[in-house]
Amino acid sequence: MLGVCYYPEHWSESWWEEDAARMRSLGITHVRIGEFAWSRIEPEPGRFEWGWLDRAMDVLAGAGLKIVLGTPTATPPKWLIDRHPDILPVDEKDQVRGFGSRRHYSFSAPAWIQESRRIVEAVARRYGEHPGLAGWQTDNEYGCHDTILSWGQHDLAAFKQWLRRRYQTPQALNEAWGNVFWSMELRSFDEAFLPNLSVTETNPAARLDFWRFSSEQVAAYNRMQVEILRAHSPGRFITHNFMGLFHDFDHWDVGDDLDFATWDSYPIGFTERFPFSEEEKIRYARTAHPDMAAFHHDLYRGVGRGRWWVMEQQPGPVNWAPWNPIPRKGQIRLFTWEALAHGAEVVSYFRWRQAPFAQEQNHAGLNLPDRTLSPGGEEAAQVGRELKALGSLPDGGQAPVALVFDYEASWITRIQPQGQDFDYAEMTYRWYEAVRRLGLDVDIVRPGASLKGYRLVLAPTLPYVSDAAHAAFRDAEGFILFGPRTGSRTRTFAIPDNLAPGPLADLIPIKVIQVSSLRPGLQEPLTGTVQGTATRWREDVEAGARVQVHARFEDGCPALMSADSKAYLAGWLEGQGLRDLMAWCLDRSGLEGMQLPEDIRLRRRGALTFAFNYGNSTWDVAASLGKVVIGSRELKPGDVTILAT
Repeated sequence: MLGVCYYPEHWSESWWEEDAARMRSLGITHVRIGEFAWSRIEPEPGRFEWGWLDRAMDVLAGAGLKIVLGTPTATPPKWLIDRHPDILPVDEKDQVRGFGSRRHYSFSAPAWIQESRRIVEAVARRYGEHPGLAGWQTDNEYGCHDTILSWGQHDLAAFKQWLRRRYQTPQALNEAWGNVFWSMELRSFDEAFLPNLSVTETNPAARLDFWRFSSEQVAAYNRMQVEILRAHSPGRFITHNFMGLFHDFDHWDVGDDLDFATWDSYPIGFTERFPFSEEEKIRYARTAHPDMAAFHHDLYRGVGRGRWWVMEQQPGPVNWAPWNPIPRKGQIRLFTWEALAHGAEVVSYFRWRQAPFAQEQNHAGLNLPDRTLSPGGEEAAQVGRELKALGSLPDGGQAPVALVFDYEASWITRIQPQGQDFDYAEMTYRWYEAVRRLGLDVDIVRPGASLKGYRLVLAPTLPYVSDAAHAAFRDAEGFILFGPRTGSRTRTFAIPDNLAPGPLADLIPIKVIQVSSLRPGLQEPLTGTVQGTATRWREDVEAGARVQVHARFEDGCPALMSADSKAYLAGWLEGQGLRDLMAWCLDRSGLEGMQLPEDIRLRRRGALTFAFNYGNSTWDVAASLGKVVIGSRELKPGDVTILAT
């Protein structure tokens, strides 16, 4: 249940056996290799050097480690770029992004697709049935360094073909995009353009379609690799390592072709990059925000259809955030147990040994460059001992709360934010945080997935409501809360004929007349059953006859309203007001929560309850949560307590 990322090509071959034996002694069972090794596998076009990788695979397998082999497509070698410079991506300002780091390719370049097929097939044929091979990782971190949207000639050519398939005629395209506006009408698909480099704002419908196209290119590229691997490596799993705080392609679609999802967990770095207040960033600088890792655990459990790993777990300070503090003592152990509590099958640390060279030399590993255990390595070893003592973990079940998460909603609200600080990532995170502070577990689900069995469903914002999503909301058995902007756009980025919430008006008969984005300092107080202050966004809503209004803005407009088991919030609520709203939702859904201290979180996995302390004060764990099996009822800062009921 523990793993590590290892780069045998970085180290003397004389170290490999000792490294593998030490991994096993720490309780590590899985090792990921190979995802950046193309130049060592194929140092010249068509000349493969397999010997070193053969020996590395045999050494690791001989120590009893299960190997995850990465396809090496995240780092095209220099000779390939020299042969095919047109595979390089192009940024939005029409500048080629060159060789010298990684992920330097466009998903639409024909030569790149051909070369990717060739190297993936070569590696799959060589190692597909190796006895030590447990499974595959495709590529590495699709989209890292803003590499989903590329704006080159290959991207334009592929986009034109995508538009032809989607719209069939230029007239249909013109109508869908509203091209009569500003005389943007096209006579043929040959006249289609990329939505960049214009004088002012480009057509939002065109931008949304370009994002959809780009996302589908990623899914098709991943599917190509998956099909090759399945053909040559039967019986082995295939996964991909997704990232945190990254919405530039639809992970649900890519996940459909995988056996399970994995993600790369760097909670402290993500906390530094997230739009938290300065007070929060300082408070959680060495621990990460209490919901940062958990949110992504629940997201990728959903993407993996119940199965997921952490492929890269932060083992100490990282090198890529604006500031990179040392994690608080005990935090690596806490991160590991938290992932396991949320259902991770394996938690794999990045990396075995800190590299003393190149771009990541300030990124910690389980070992220091001198081959001794790092502080994070000591904590990983402690988890290994604890896992051995605890034995197998029970399966988890469905959570009582579902949060609907939509990548397209992120694109829509970035394309046309209307308010500079309307941030989809922040809104969804804050709703998740508010319900977790009430002690409840959350499943994160895709739009259109079945919502049956959930007592409470949260849709922070869902601008486009598909037929499948509408049907799932209609058939849901629990209480649903929709947030602002839900149902405010059609599939073609237009305002619905019946105004927002569009197709959901048959479930909650309201009409959004106009919207207001609120600059910092402007606030809209709410009074009623739920009180608080709307910031960033509010809407003027007309409520139908069967709608019950629970809170109003100062001008009398409805702020929170419901019809039967569906409710709508017409503003951006945060802080205590948002927490009170979630408590109101629990009451309406028949759920019981508990008011946790600000820095304490709980997670259940079967008969086990896990308690985590991100704060600086000891918390006394209630006897009602179960019998302590690991830890203490005095949950100290940075510590974990595991209880059994």
